[in-house]
Amino acid sequence: MWLKPEEVLLKNALKLWVTEKSNDYFVLQRRRGYGEDSGGLTGLLVGTLDTVLDSTAKVAPFRIIHQTPDSQVYWNIACGASLEEISQHWDWLQQNITRTLSVFDSGEDITSFVQGKIRGLIAEEGTSASDEEDPERFREAVLRFERLFGLPQREKLVTYFSCSYWRGRVPNQGWIYLSTNFLCFYSYMLGNEVKLVYPWDEVSRLERTSSVLLAESIRVCVRGEDHFFSMLLRLQQTYVIMQQLADYAIVRFFDKETFNFIPLLPFFFLLALEIHARNQSFRAFFRLPQEENLCEVYESFLWVPFCHVNTLGKICVSENYLCFASQDGSQCHLIIPLWEVRILQIFLQTAKKSVIETALEKKKLDCMCVFLSEDEEGVMVGQSQAVSTEALMNVFHPHDAENLDPKMLKERMKEQSWQIHFAEYGRGTGMFCTKKTRDLIVRGVPETLRGELWMLFSGAVHDMASHPGYYGRLLEECMGSSSLACDEIERDLHRSLPEHPAFQSDTGISALRRVLTAYAHRNPKIGYCQAMNILTSVLLLYAKEEEAFWLLVAVCERMLPDYFNRRIIGALVDQAVFEELIREHLTQLTEHMTDLSFFSSVSLSWFLTLFISVLPIESAVNVVDCFFYDGIKAILQLGLAVLDYNMDNLLCCHDDAEAVTVLNRFFDSVTNKDSPLPVTVQHASATANDKSIQKVDISNLIKEAYEKYGDIRTEEVENMRKRNKLYVIQTLEDTTKQNVVSTKAFNAAQLDELYMLFKRQHFVSCYWSVCSPALQNHDPSLPYLDQYQLDQSQFSSLFNLLQPWTTHTHARSLARSAFRLLDENGDGLVNFKEFICGLVQGAVYKSDVFCPSGRAKVDLQEYLKQWQEDLQRREENIKDLPRINQVQFIGLTKTLYGVFHGDEEEESLYRAVARVTSLLLRMEEVGRKLQESSPQKMPQNTPTSTAQPETSPTLPTSPETETLAEGEGDQPDSPVSQQETAPSHSDITPTSTSRPSTPTSSPTGTSSPVLDTPTDTPSSPSTLRDGDWSFSFEQILASLLNEPSVVRFFERAIDTDSLIAHARKNQLKDALPALSNE
Repeated sequence: MWLKPEEVLLKNALKLWVTEKSNDYFVLQRRRGYGEDSGGLTGLLVGTLDTVLDSTAKVAPFRIIHQTPDSQVYWNIACGASLEEISQHWDWLQQNITRTLSVFDSGEDITSFVQGKIRGLIAEEGTSASDEEDPERFREAVLRFERLFGLPQREKLVTYFSCSYWRGRVPNQGWIYLSTNFLCFYSYMLGNEVKLVYPWDEVSRLERTSSVLLAESIRVCVRGEDHFFSMLLRLQQTYVIMQQLADYAIVRFFDKETFNFIPLLPFFFLLALEIHARNQSFRAFFRLPQEENLCEVYESFLWVPFCHVNTLGKICVSENYLCFASQDGSQCHLIIPLWEVRILQIFLQTAKKSVIETALEKKKLDCMCVFLSEDEEGVMVGQSQAVSTEALMNVFHPHDAENLDPKMLKERMKEQSWQIHFAEYGRGTGMFCTKKTRDLIVRGVPETLRGELWMLFSGAVHDMASHPGYYGRLLEECMGSSSLACDEIERDLHRSLPEHPAFQSDTGISALRRVLTAYAHRNPKIGYCQAMNILTSVLLLYAKEEEAFWLLVAVCERMLPDYFNRRIIGALVDQAVFEELIREHLTQLTEHMTDLSFFSSVSLSWFLTLFISVLPIESAVNVVDCFFYDGIKAILQLGLAVLDYNMDNLLCCHDDAEAVTVLNRFFDSVTNKDSPLPVTVQHASATANDKSIQKVDISNLIKEAYEKYGDIRTEEVENMRKRNKLYVIQTLEDTTKQNVVSTKAFNAAQLDELYMLFKRQHFVSCYWSVCSPALQNHDPSLPYLDQYQLDQSQFSSLFNLLQPWTTHTHARSLARSAFRLLDENGDGLVNFKEFICGLVQGAVYKSDVFCPSGRAKVDLQEYLKQWQEDLQRREENIKDLPRINQVQFIGLTKTLYGVFHGDEEEESLYRAVARVTSLLLRMEEVGRKLQESSPQKMPQNTPTSTAQPETSPTLPTSPETETLAEGEGDQPDSPVSQQETAPSHSDITPTSTSRPSTPTSSPTGTSSPVLDTPTDTPSSPSTLRDGDWSFSFEQILASLLNEPSVVRFFERAIDTDSLIAHARKNQLKDALPALSNE
């Protein structure tokens, strides 16, 4: 066991201890009296002393002490009761500590590091063993976690471990804290503090690595920066937990899905993650429906009748299935539906352990799944639509038993081989699947058995059995419906295997339409995606219509997850896995081509269509056979075999175009010499008559793929998928965010930082809230980039972080008004494109309005036109802007005072505003006197002249004006005294408290108040009455531009980088008060 480091002196202890192993930093010793020399006089004396003098605390016979070459002081760090126990500690020190200590310059640093590491290991051992029994220890860790990182109580700590964080070549000993949303690390050694807080949704790489300096470590990549954590006592356990939390972040934040429940206690949360991962692996391995959950697992022997042996493996029991998977290399697995079990007996045998045997009903699949009655012929009766119950291949190419063609004879031989297999291993859901089954699959499945075996190996038979009548109900629900998916389906119907007679008739087209429409109705998240029509066409050739539907469900939702949607994340992940396998198995090709992204682009259709789009139909179905048995592993193996077969030609290529030509010619040369399909159905390639091109048989190609790359395990592929999914999602965002908006206002680095701020602000609402508008308005069909949206509260927080002025009383209202300007579609949410466009157009930053280059004049007219075009969707000039009344003008001046507060020229700016307001008031008084005399000279022939004098112009009541005059809810009615007379200069000073108002963003970057009541109501304060005064935008702008201090303020260059750095540092802190008030 590890011991708290205690100082010992070896000078007087050499006679009591014998050195067994040693190096420059550690010594493993054995106490005399134990082991080989226990019979000597010294051994007897030491044993007697240990037993008699210290019987209550007997000294352990083995220990490890720490030393440094330049010190005479030693530290006892571990002890053990046996050599095996102490050797485990010694080996761990050798692998994780010894090679690391060479980077330190002094012995004091080495000793300090070792002591900190040993204390961390002791604490971790106590934590892992006693957290559940001693909740006080974990509660202390939670308080320490909240104090160190400033996260709210709603952020749940899952677990924590002692580890070292590498900054350069120097390790920092500390603690890594894993919570539901964040990865945190804290270290404080020798006055050096290291604190890290990274959200899981920003992690792009998470993998185990090793190097010369680090025996084993966990590499975490966040936004292109690598972080290494090593010296973990339980490295694999830590890595698995980190991977589960990162996967949970992807599911929750990117796909907006979650588990059925989120436990409040950290231990149960971690347990829920483990159960979820275990259930996923269980369903994926045995191809079971999504509703199945693993209940129990037992290690046992299964009596295999065909070879008369007991096979070691595990029994996995779910709600409806009993499954067995061997662990002795026989690759035997079995699935037994519990509703098929008729007899359960326990036999006690003398020479063997208890054996559980089950006798299954010997029924055919069609009888077990009672979807069809014996009276039905060809179609199912009693539904609103006629559903074909025959595979299209049986309808258009019926099996001729009397045909003595050589190909048909080979086909019959295949059928006989499978019949023998069925007789020996069983048929249907209770069939034993072994190596022999895979061998038969590789050789090719007979045409007559293809549909049945596809249903069995894909697990679609289980889905169909658990949902009787579901397909018929779907057709009734979606019949006559119209949607975008239906339009896309109609467009692609006649592009699906157009050369096959089945899809040149209404029978095949109608069946294809029904299956695709039913699935789009079942799963609106996917709807319809291109390539689904090609795959479904092949499924309908060999399976009945309802079976084809369930096969499509199995492929889209279980075997190829996240493939068929607008994002195709699943296909991109598997392409990343494919690149990784190329580097591992085809090193010669990797050395020749530095960039393997070419293979990702050219292989996309291979994965999406399972090679159907590049191979002739008679060859592609053999690939589909292997896919339904081995999953994506079969496609990856075949892809490697294709590249390996064309290795020499690819090495001679000088560009991508030549490589594409080589691969296309190869696929045209692939044939299926044993295919019994008529010539009219088989695909006629461009090289069919070219005898100079060597033909490649698909069976031989698949066999070669299994021989060379069959050692790739399914578990390995799944781990690669998990490892690459984080990277693919982050990379996809990096490549698309640059295309959201093209602007010269921000460079690429600034745009990237703004994007990360916006994305984090979006996720902050998702961390601790399930009622966020961003979650409620989530559209999973959109790319991830377009799914990030902010509501008004989130936008206000980010706005206040990025505004270049000091915080003032009107900042909150200014943010709300800016939000209304940017919310173009009025949905109460702002996406990243709207956000960036608002910044570029000057809604917040003035870089495009008051140019920081120092030019004397600014093209405000052009800016205002652009602003009005975005706001009102049409061209307007400055004169179309509404006038502001006295209440709005007072609010404008207050906002200017707030913006100028704290500036180095604050006094000068205040005086400038005072001069502008005085000038405008004097101009208004002069205009009022001129207008008061004008009615005497005008004919009084209009009845409205007395009710509404011309001296009191009103604001326009257009929709645009109403938008600008929208209120904030905090504007009181104007007093009568202020409605009748203009305010004096004292009314608009910074200390004035009259007329509290709410500002809205104005074209100059300042703000003006907005009102709650509509402008077309008689009681509206914005409707100018007799005695009121108003100003036009030209008057205000001209007056402000005459003040040099104001012009200098708005022309001042804004340090965007410092504002972004400030926002990044304080974003989470500013979000916490708002979240705590929810």
